[in-house]
Amino acid sequence: MTKPPKAKNEFMSWLVAILFGIVISFICREFLFSPLIVKGASMMPTYENQDVIIISKISEIDRFDQIVFEAPYEEEYYIKRVIGLPGDTVEMKDDILIINNKKYEESYVNRNDENPLQKRVTENFTLEEVTGYETVPKGYLFVLGDNRLQSSDSRHFGLIPVESVLGESKIRIYPLSNIKLFNNK
Repeated sequence: MTKPPKAKNEFMSWLVAILFGIVISFICREFLFSPLIVKGASMMPTYENQDVIIISKISEIDRFDQIVFEAPYEEEYYIKRVIGLPGDTVEMKDDILIINNKKYEESYVNRNDENPLQKRVTENFTLEEVTGYETVPKGYLFVLGDNRLQSSDSRHFGLIPVESVLGESKIRIYPLSNIKLFNNK
């Protein structure tokens, strides 16, 4: 019996390694994490237009996490901040966020304190006024953009189903000068 040529063995070795790498990359991208380009200004100042982020597809979603989900009325993905979890009441009064009767400071919201005409960035509302529900139902989330004056969010399209969530933003990798790890815990 003759030995196969050394070049053929090396080629097969490389081919197996490349195919293995492709399979691992596919599995990671489909089930663990994925890169995404931010489009628009609805999450400024947290994210700028064209920022590149990595989303985790295995994260447990908590309040104030930034999530990516299927847009309700178009074939795109939106990135917004989770404000209301199932069972929560949500209200905005005098530009103060109130969840389950507790007030929260929103340091991440895009505010322009130098403009006297823009003292308030979020109109007054209750969850019931904008969605028809007193509390966020099981299996749904209430989300808002950080740039409230330019964000289409749950105030406009209602609650989002948990199953439409692609993942949680974990890190901004581009532009390189603004690399940031997001940890809301």
